[in-house]
Amino acid sequence: MNCTEGLGGSTAVRNIENMKEKMETLAVGPRGLVVAGLAGGSGKSVVSVGLTAAFARQGQQVVPFKKGPDYIDAGWLQLAAGRRCYNLDPFLMSGEAIHLSMQRHAREADVVILEGNRGLYDGVTADGGYSTADLAISLGLPVLLVVNCTKTTRTVAAMILGCLKFDERLDIRGVVLNQIATERQRLLITEAVERYTGVPVLGAIPRMKRDIFPMRHLGMIPHQEYNGSDDALRFLVETVSAGLDLRRIEELMAPLRADLQCTETVEERPEPSVRIGILQDAAFQFYYSENLEALENAGAQLVYLNALQDRALPELNGLYIGGGFPETSAGELAANTSFRESIRVGAERGLPIYAECGGLIYLGDSIVLDGREHALAGVFPIRFGMSTKPQAHGYSAFTVEGDNPFYAVGEKVKGHEFRYSTILEWRGENEDLVLKMTRGKGFMAGRDGLRKNNVLALYTHVHADGTTQWAPALVERCRRWKRERGDAPSVG
Repeated sequence: MNCTEGLGGSTAVRNIENMKEKMETLAVGPRGLVVAGLAGGSGKSVVSVGLTAAFARQGQQVVPFKKGPDYIDAGWLQLAAGRRCYNLDPFLMSGEAIHLSMQRHAREADVVILEGNRGLYDGVTADGGYSTADLAISLGLPVLLVVNCTKTTRTVAAMILGCLKFDERLDIRGVVLNQIATERQRLLITEAVERYTGVPVLGAIPRMKRDIFPMRHLGMIPHQEYNGSDDALRFLVETVSAGLDLRRIEELMAPLRADLQCTETVEERPEPSVRIGILQDAAFQFYYSENLEALENAGAQLVYLNALQDRALPELNGLYIGGGFPETSAGELAANTSFRESIRVGAERGLPIYAECGGLIYLGDSIVLDGREHALAGVFPIRFGMSTKPQAHGYSAFTVEGDNPFYAVGEKVKGHEFRYSTILEWRGENEDLVLKMTRGKGFMAGRDGLRKNNVLALYTHVHADGTTQWAPALVERCRRWKRERGDAPSVG
């Protein structure tokens, strides 16, 4: 049987002809692709991070993007590229905001790599809304599909053929086989895929005796916590260089559409008018690059701090504490009593503080782990614990019902939450929570957002490109507090 015969014959002919046309000319300017999988755990992070690191080591300017609400994969992509990774989330962001993000951030790129999330067609709704496929179609980017081939051969071709037929607007240009056990399996799958689908197999990743990325309950361990991150990247570069055809993968990339290529002059950032501290260490790593850039664009100088090692807050006009894993560093956080005390004192004096998820936990009284209680900053009267199961997971939304330093009453905000922490004790009232959850769980009783002085702490994470009022409001609150204090020194 040749490629024009059998179940997928006519489809294969059309796909091969289309592929030849698409791959005849290398793109001029930024070129990109989407790395997608058939499901979570397919290996798309291995391929995305490996390709990013490999192209970067060739001297190319690689700008990575991650689809969906994710910090850990984005952190690895950032490490691989040597520059910030950006998140494109169709649920949190408008289509216009997604296109503007691509325009702004890909302007200096040779290569754009966008890692999808979950399965290719998995979305929030039954019709696939907010899926990786929808995002690829919106951006006009081709797809490199990663398939976990564990205990399967010819069926892989059927799955790929199904993906091609499911939405023919999607441009699937290549396949990477993952978890390949033997050379015979690789050859059999490659022949079947190319015969019945016409989509070229551009390489294979062998089955590993160990995970390239160490895993934990939220997925991969953040690179900030992993001592072997540099070794992992080197191993990934060696793996993808040996197993994948990098030249052909680069050839299948498409030039960014004209409307996604930014030709306007970038506006200069204003001179910083306030200093905002950012806790960034092994305990706190969950920050969207867009959030940090939005604060800078609103007039903030960002001061990066280490809650595990720094003795106290320096002179600041505000503080942003993102999410992370304070539970894995609870002993070190508790031992740094002078830093915890400086945050408590700052909150009492009115220092504007915005805290998300792990940041909320850090502002509590303590966290109990394996029967041992670890002291925290003591801003809010809460004892936290940890569960073995997720306590909240997915997209969320809230309506602002109470006065607070950063959101206007009546505002409706989209976000996301993913936590294993539990509230063992809270010596407060539901009325103290200023946000009403319209989707998701929040802190307690369908509410979120603990407020004290100029502090707002919540489980919900927000994305600055979707919640555009967030960064200007935070910076303005810091300016106001700075003005109110006059010549008095900033908290430090």
